[in-house]
Amino acid sequence: MAPPPPPPLTASTPLLHGEFGSYPARGPRFALTLTPQALHIQRLRPKPEARPRGGLVLLAEVSGCCTLRSRSPSDSAAYFCIYTYPRGRRGGRRRAARTFRADEAATYEENRAEAQRWATALTCLLRGLPLPGDGDITPDLLPRPPRLLLLVNPFGGRGLAWQWCKNHVLPMISEAGLSFNLIQTERQNHARELVQGLSLSEWDGIVTVSGDGLLYEVLNGLLDRPDWKEAVKTPVGILPCGSGNALAGAVNQHGGFEPALGIDLLLNCSLLLCRGGGRPLDLLSVTLASGSRCFSFLSVAWGFVSDVDIQSERFRALGSARFTLGTVLGLATLHTYRGRLSYLPATVEPASPTPAHGLPRAKSELTLAPAPAPPVAHSPLHRSVSDLPLPLPTLTSPGSPEPLPVLSLNGGCPEQVGDWGGAGDAPLSPDPLLPSPPGSPKAAQLSPITEGAPEMPASSELLPPTPDIPVAISTGGPPDHLLPPLGTPLPPDWVTLEGDFVLMLAISPSHLGADLVAAPHARFDDGLVHLCWVRSGISRAALLRLFLAMEHGSHFSLGCPQLGYAAARAFRLEPLTPRGVLTVDGEQVEYGPLQAQMHPGLGTLLTGPPGCLGREP
Repeated sequence: MAPPPPPPLTASTPLLHGEFGSYPARGPRFALTLTPQALHIQRLRPKPEARPRGGLVLLAEVSGCCTLRSRSPSDSAAYFCIYTYPRGRRGGRRRAARTFRADEAATYEENRAEAQRWATALTCLLRGLPLPGDGDITPDLLPRPPRLLLLVNPFGGRGLAWQWCKNHVLPMISEAGLSFNLIQTERQNHARELVQGLSLSEWDGIVTVSGDGLLYEVLNGLLDRPDWKEAVKTPVGILPCGSGNALAGAVNQHGGFEPALGIDLLLNCSLLLCRGGGRPLDLLSVTLASGSRCFSFLSVAWGFVSDVDIQSERFRALGSARFTLGTVLGLATLHTYRGRLSYLPATVEPASPTPAHGLPRAKSELTLAPAPAPPVAHSPLHRSVSDLPLPLPTLTSPGSPEPLPVLSLNGGCPEQVGDWGGAGDAPLSPDPLLPSPPGSPKAAQLSPITEGAPEMPASSELLPPTPDIPVAISTGGPPDHLLPPLGTPLPPDWVTLEGDFVLMLAISPSHLGADLVAAPHARFDDGLVHLCWVRSGISRAALLRLFLAMEHGSHFSLGCPQLGYAAARAFRLEPLTPRGVLTVDGEQVEYGPLQAQMHPGLGTLLTGPPGCLGREP
């Protein structure tokens, strides 16, 4: 008879408890208790604290951990270090490393097993892996580190993207023990060309370190491949380093964090990425007037929103402030546009989009130098750096911000090395939880990344995409079975609105910007496109109030008579004004009639584990 399953864990269930020293060794001693949501730290000696400061480390603020050993042969202790990013008094996150000394046993082997037990348990909690009910926690529970391809637009975010990536992203994902290869994109459509040539089975995810535009290229590149049905299942993630960070704002909210901008938003999303886990991602297939298609993960906009987005391009050096300035200028020259909006209503209408509606909430230290790059047959079109032995040349390209650094994996940046510099004690060295098994990223040579589409089976009727295809166009993807051809009559179950509009917005996730919650009730996988429109007759002051309220997702509670909303599965937009601007995910597309259909769960988004790792009761 099978043993009964272990009882479910509550937020405060103790999983591990033990006594540890500190590093340097002359510091205090602590009692540590690990629960599913936090590490509790209580000082024991020299004097217990009545009100411990820093005595609660939320796992939501932990990027990773590692085990270490002293370089002194006479030290039998083992060491266990956790990396945290707590909020300071002013709200911003700052990195902190806490190192504890396992020294209760007489031998190093026993102390090492205890340090590894804690590091393994913490890593399992961070990555959503189950812990055994019998308490037998060993490093064998851990799978191989995920392999990520990072694509960085070094000129994103006022040119700060590369600095932010080097100073914040790479140290954090190294602390988490994630394996990665990083490539700097050099031109528009570069990311699209790269993903068309990837051997996707060798990667666990593709993460863009930029604004929303780079992820748009990646998704459309995946759907351009002959094997798009499998390719689009590749998990994708976003770390916000651009001026438009709408999807990152939605990921931040889904992860249970407070609204954030700039570095704080980047650190929040990086913490979620370190934990792993994803959700299905709805993708919107958009057919343009010429008959070409592209796929959207964010929005289709016409009128005020698209005008501000495109006209503010000349202020890109201002970062996200470009949208504020663009909004002011747009209000000063407010236009109306005549058009026709038709949509297929959702089968099950979602709850009314009011602020009362609950927002969706989700829940080794190695010093390494780059492996020597073997000769490659193709001309290199990118610059890369990696902790994986990929044959990718490191180049200095014209206009590149600076040479790529020699990176260190999982704790080797200068700040982290200083964590164990000794301060009078013998310095510490890495003591990895698991040796590299055969077939691991350290032992296996991965396929080189090539530009352009992979070779196609002889039976395929699709032609490989060419680099001169416009950025918005995609040749693959599923058929749009809900859409009749553009220009033909719509089925009788569609609803049509015609008139003068200030704006029309079709949005998939909750956020239009990092701090603009356009559809507060939306989810990544609700299978709906959320249509919002503002008719003519609204005053400039009322329109401004709408966007100010959108920062909190409360714009639907203002009772604005010109504001409309509908949840749909498909829609058609027919501009009747001869001139205007249409955008898909912030990218300008050809002006004219278009139509779109939602494809539920077509992609996969790296969001962090489900549920909210919040403060314990």
